[in-house]
Amino acid sequence: MKTFTIVLAFFLSTIFLQAQTQLQSGSFNFNSSVPGYTLDKNIGERSTTIEVTFDKPFDKKPKVVLSTVMIDAETKSNLRYRVEAYPISRDGFMIKLTTWGDTKIFGLNGNWLAHADNQ
Repeated sequence: MKTFTIVLAFFLSTIFLQAQTQLQSGSFNFNSSVPGYTLDKNIGERSTTIEVTFDKPFDKKPKVVLSTVMIDAETKSNLRYRVEAYPISRDGFMIKLTTWGDTKIFGLNGNWLAHADNQ
């Protein structure tokens, strides 16, 4: 009975939190198939972007969290890269991958999570 009560409480709190928060997530993949991809060539600062469109627009501008899952890179010294979300709107955002110096990035995969409180 105690286990059932704990499971029921968890289930009800999850429903309550989902009613309070809009949440969407997905994954992204940067590689040479992205138009204009040059992160595996030359030296100096280089960047490329991917557009993300939400399945359903948020009621208000969400916050976005990005995470890197895998990177395939060649470096002669340090691994240099930055992944950022901008400009974020109710409808979607862009993910920008930047590298600089002599770093060559052949691919980078990651996940994104967008969330907004309904309050």
